[in-house]
Amino acid sequence: MTVAVVIPALNEEGNIGRLVEETLRAIAPEILGEVIVIDDGSTDGTGAEIKALAARDPRVRYIRHRARSGQSAAIRTGVLAAQCPLIATMDGDGQNDPADLPNLLKSLGTPGKGGPALVGGVRVKRKAVGSRRIASLLGNRARAAILKDQCPDSGCGIKVFWREAYLRLPFFTSMHRFMPALFQMYSHKVEYVPVNDRPRIAGQSKYTNFNRALLGIYDMIGIVWLRRRTRVPEIIEDTLGVARLREAAPIRRVATVASRQTH
Repeated sequence: MTVAVVIPALNEEGNIGRLVEETLRAIAPEILGEVIVIDDGSTDGTGAEIKALAARDPRVRYIRHRARSGQSAAIRTGVLAAQCPLIATMDGDGQNDPADLPNLLKSLGTPGKGGPALVGGVRVKRKAVGSRRIASLLGNRARAAILKDQCPDSGCGIKVFWREAYLRLPFFTSMHRFMPALFQMYSHKVEYVPVNDRPRIAGQSKYTNFNRALLGIYDMIGIVWLRRRTRVPEIIEDTLGVARLREAAPIRRVATVASRQTH
């Protein structure tokens, strides 16, 4: 099966081109289907870096939002555009290491055949400054106490997962930080693998500790409500084999291609 690497980027000139080139080298050609960069309304040279790479390598795709829509919206745009049954995500700042992707993919189950539907990275030897590291620790503890999703590092952007399973999840701003809980809510297995953490080389972070804390509290309330109101029936009989829910027509075409690739 092939994987599409989806990378959201906002004003990551000096980081994004290097990251894409690393990704093209890190994943075996027979596995890597495409690298999709979603430019979330950048005002710097992010687009120029990616379009230059796309001109040389057809596996590189560039998608631009008209206006800034947020990281979760950018990831969803990339997943919807992807033509592969497996998805990998990384942050566009270069702090995730593409060399970790093959290891995460080894731990991922096969769609339709069981195993983990999402494998998330857990950053070791964090390179973040003290205040950001403390905020991340406190946020992870609060989330774990409330959601009980056993996720040790919700802020880690490097993940691999089944495309079709992701597209069934409810979408909302900041959902990328709650994907393990959402996958579990829909009866999927989740695993975590240690990954490398690297310092940012260029540009600035788009988040502050304060706005992350406020949004995190607000979103956790929503996740608790969703979990209480979600029911996923267990299918015990299906005359055609394994029941497979489908998205709307545009997604059904892609999902059918993915289904053929898994058999």
